[in-house]
Amino acid sequence: MARYKPYSYDQSLMMPVKLKDQLVPGSIEFAIHYLVDHKIDISLLDERFVNDDTGRPAYDPKILLKVVLVAYARGIIGSRRIEQACRDNMVFIALTCGQVPDHSTIATFVSSLKEEIGPLFRDILLVCEEMGLLGGTAFALDGCKLPSNASKEWSGTHETLRKKQRKLEQKVSELINRQMEADKKENPSNQNFSKQIERLERKADRISKFLEENEVRIGRTGREIKSNVTDNESCFMKTSHGGVQGFNAQALVNEEQVIVDAQAFGNGQDYHHVAPLMEGARENLEAIGLSPQSLEGKVLVADSNYHSEANLKACEDEKLDAYIPDVNFRKRDPRFETQRRHKSTPDRFTIKDFTYDEERDVFICPQGRELIMRAKRARSGNNVFRRYVISGEDCTGCECFSKCLEENRGGKRRQLHLPIEKKETLHTLMMEKIDTLAGRRTYEKRLGMVEPVFANIRTHKRLDRFTLRGNIKVNIQWKLYCMVHNIEKLIRKGYGYGIG
Repeated sequence: MARYKPYSYDQSLMMPVKLKDQLVPGSIEFAIHYLVDHKIDISLLDERFVNDDTGRPAYDPKILLKVVLVAYARGIIGSRRIEQACRDNMVFIALTCGQVPDHSTIATFVSSLKEEIGPLFRDILLVCEEMGLLGGTAFALDGCKLPSNASKEWSGTHETLRKKQRKLEQKVSELINRQMEADKKENPSNQNFSKQIERLERKADRISKFLEENEVRIGRTGREIKSNVTDNESCFMKTSHGGVQGFNAQALVNEEQVIVDAQAFGNGQDYHHVAPLMEGARENLEAIGLSPQSLEGKVLVADSNYHSEANLKACEDEKLDAYIPDVNFRKRDPRFETQRRHKSTPDRFTIKDFTYDEERDVFICPQGRELIMRAKRARSGNNVFRRYVISGEDCTGCECFSKCLEENRGGKRRQLHLPIEKKETLHTLMMEKIDTLAGRRTYEKRLGMVEPVFANIRTHKRLDRFTLRGNIKVNIQWKLYCMVHNIEKLIRKGYGYGIG
């Protein structure tokens, strides 16, 4: 018969545990513990407490900040899960010295860091400067669109929300009538619609209250954009994984992948994000003792989502050597020429395929048909050109029809534009700059600089959504995650060993 070692769940064990020994030098929890105790100024948080003589003792803000940062570093984002970790996980028990702050205390602490999050973020940047991580000559800007604690179902224009309110009220009326008809029967059924009616009434009242208290949201184009009943500061954004209701988290990083500024916006488009990020970075660097002109002359790389006149103007004002390509820059790149043979549709004719008859001032297409001049000075944006057209009926049955010039939108004429004047703008200058060999090589640095930062935060730190509502609170949570990322960069540099 088999024999096993005896065991009993009724027995008691006395295990000596020294809390300090649970924080191993070189680990993320040890670095956070040391930084909060010795490098981060927490005195700003002392002003919110007035319990010197009366009132219950509060949790030390140092402990709460340590717990939140270590939780974010381990991919724990919900306050209830953080509370559970303080009960079960020995590292969290060591950080809190056995205290267990409840989830409401943790959530309130994070949400209340509106004024303090900036100085806390800069304190970590100061340590990065001391470790030589803020050098370099280039910066990269990128962002990610994350859902927030808001529902897409509660989004829409004011008119859409009113229609939804009317439908809810109509549904309530139908349920009330059904209930009254059921009660009139000799043998009424046990079916009761009261809970369903109450729930629908709450939803209708919620929309009604929202419409009374909030005005129509107007976008930069002057048109109405969708509002959200749950979190009206969030926005509906299109991503590669579908639409999300949330915020656009932006980060500006240097060559050491240290985040020098981070902000979250309730705007899915990146056309105006360069100016606030550069202004924030300048303020952060100036606050830790660097020169206000420390960004001048530095390289800034960003993807084509940031290519706009507003962003290019902001780069010019900041005196940055910017490399922000337009959406068509890869089509002009000779390295992608071989991709054309894999296209399902043939390449279109260009002006080089047409013959110009100078005496008659007409262009002759490859099939011998004439395009007559219809406008001597037509304008499209900043470009001035001569327009030559041919009736679409003249091209009927042409064997080159699929390769010919595209039709005028809404019309029946094929058009050919001959540039006669081209105004130099920030857009055209950037196109010329990015098309050079040096420009392409500089832009290639972006991928290795900024993409790993977001991969670390989204994948390793598991930030797949914001748990808070409102731009201010979401911005706090985003900066706390960026602080954790910067602390990891300090550890990789050797910070955290031999101190304590």
